Amino acid sequence: MDGMDTGTLMILIVIVTFIFLALILPNIKILKEYERAVIFRLGRLLGAKGPGIILLIPIIDRAVKVDLRENYFEIRRQMCITGDNAPVDVDVLFYYRVINPEDSVVKIKDFRGAAIGIAQTTLRSVIGDIMLDDVLAKREYINTVLRDKLDEMTERWGVKVTSVEIREILPPSRVQNAMVRQMEAERVRRAMVIEADGNKEAAIKVAEGDARSEILKAEGDREATILEAEGIRQGSILEAEGDALALEKIFQTVRNIESKTLTLQYLKTLSALGDDDQTRLIFPVDFSNLTEILSEHIQKASVEEETRPQKKAKGKGV
Repeated sequence: MDGMDTGTLMILIVIVTFIFLALILPNIKILKEYERAVIFRLGRLLGAKGPGIILLIPIIDRAVKVDLRENYFEIRRQMCITGDNAPVDVDVLFYYRVINPEDSVVKIKDFRGAAIGIAQTTLRSVIGDIMLDDVLAKREYINTVLRDKLDEMTERWGVKVTSVEIREILPPSRVQNAMVRQMEAERVRRAMVIEADGNKEAAIKVAEGDARSEILKAEGDREATILEAEGIRQGSILEAEGDALALEKIFQTVRNIESKTLTLQYLKTLSALGDDDQTRLIFPVDFSNLTEILSEHIQKASVEEETRPQKKAKGKGV
């Protein structure tokens, strides 16, 4: 009997231990740094615990694990109508993180589904207020408006929308074709503008070069004219100085010539003038003065002829 009692006791201990471990071990939770556990005891919210080891009371406590890391969800190609009634397909990525674990569990059942629904309606509302050109050009503005509106709605759930990124905007094919043609026309226009600017700058450079060439040519002609005038002036000065020296030499020579010789030169000049066929003669001196000079020379010659025999006779008597 004692052996049977001991065996039965051991079996009971093993059973109790197994039941205890089966009840306790599932209620021992180890939470990572980015995890929190929202505890409910008998259905009443106790609060959020973690990170680390937490112990739950079996059957009485229930824990809901919440991830605090930033996460995202994608809204795949949504058909939206712009403010000018143009249909576009838009893909959007939403980034969020839980900032209040308790509200994210208590105040919303399926946050992801609710956020996707709100994001879709908000996206259509925002796109519907913007023209197609602005939808294509103002992505940052649309991202900011979507983030602000979604964050305002999800804040009461303890969730923060950190960023909204439009991944792709696809207008209709006819609009894409028109955009391609517009882009080609714009490129052609820019090419023409650039070519016109280049031609304009080239023309300006050529005109400036021609003007500079004309200026240099004019300056060269001016310098040449100045040098030529200076040469002519110097030549005139030297010629005048030569004439002055010649006249001075002539004057010195004439001063040393006897009056008879000078008178003889006058007579030769008159003879040469008389041989000319001209009817008008110009004398360089007064003609009456010339006759007086001739008379004086004749008288002197007569006196010398008369006195010459007397000088000879005196010479013989001596």
